[in-house]
Amino acid sequence: MDAPVKQVAIHVSDLVVGFGRRVVIDHLSLDVRRGEILGLVGASGGGKSVLMRTIIGLIPRQSGEIEVMGVRIGTANDRGTQAAAGRWGVLFQQGALFSSLTARQNIQFPLRESLELSEPLMDEIATAKLEMVGLNAEDGDKFPSELSGGMTKRVALARALALDPPIVFLDEPTSGLDPIAAGDFDTLIKTLQRTLGLTVFMVTHDLASLNTVCDRVAALADGKIVAIGPMPELLRSEHPWVRAYFHGKRSLMLHPQAS
Repeated sequence: MDAPVKQVAIHVSDLVVGFGRRVVIDHLSLDVRRGEILGLVGASGGGKSVLMRTIIGLIPRQSGEIEVMGVRIGTANDRGTQAAAGRWGVLFQQGALFSSLTARQNIQFPLRESLELSEPLMDEIATAKLEMVGLNAEDGDKFPSELSGGMTKRVALARALALDPPIVFLDEPTSGLDPIAAGDFDTLIKTLQRTLGLTVFMVTHDLASLNTVCDRVAALADGKIVAIGPMPELLRSEHPWVRAYFHGKRSLMLHPQAS
C-alpha cells in the first residue's frame, strides 16, 4: 500500500536513466517513507548507485520525476536541487574523505560551504558529531590515512550528519569492513535513525544489514523495482532474481528458515 504523500520523504516516478544507448533505470517508481530505513539491493552494476546519485542530482535523468521532502529535484546545477541539498547527507562508497584534511576538517567542510560560523563553534559541532558516531575529539586530528576502515566510515557518516539533515543516503556503508565492524556500524545506523528520526536510503549488498537494520527492502532488477517490503515479504517473492539472491547458499546461512 502506498504511503500518504505527507509521509513520503523521497518520491520517484517513472524514472529513466541511461548512458548512451544503454538504459540502466527503466521507468522505475519508488516511495521512501519518512523515518524508515530502506535498503536497496540489486546485482553488481545493476544501477543501485546510479539510482541514488540520480535522486540527489549528480546524474541527469532522461525522463521521470523525483521529489525529496516535497521539493522537485533536477540536476546538480539546478537551483532547486542546490537548495534541497541541505535536506540530505551522503556517505559515499569507501567514505570519500578528503585526504589532505583531518577528520575534523572533513566534518566541517559542509559547515564552511553552507554556513557562516566561528571557528570555535565549528570545532564544537565537529566534536559533537564525532562523539555521535562513537569517536572522540582526539580522532578529529587524524588524517584519513591514519584511520581504520571502520573509523573512516564513521567520520564520513559524521560529515553526512554535519548539517543535521532529515535524510541520509548511504552507499554500501559496510563494504570493506570485517563482520564485527560491519555489525557495529549497522547498530550505529539504527541507533541514529531512532534517536534523530532520520530517513535512511541505504544501497547495500550486505545480507546481514538488510536483515537486521532495514524496515523495508527494495530489489532492483532489469532497471525496475521488482519487489519491495519487509524482509519476510522479499523472502516470499517469486521473481527469479530475488529468489536467486535471497535463497542462495550464502543467504541460507543468515535465513535458514527460507530454504
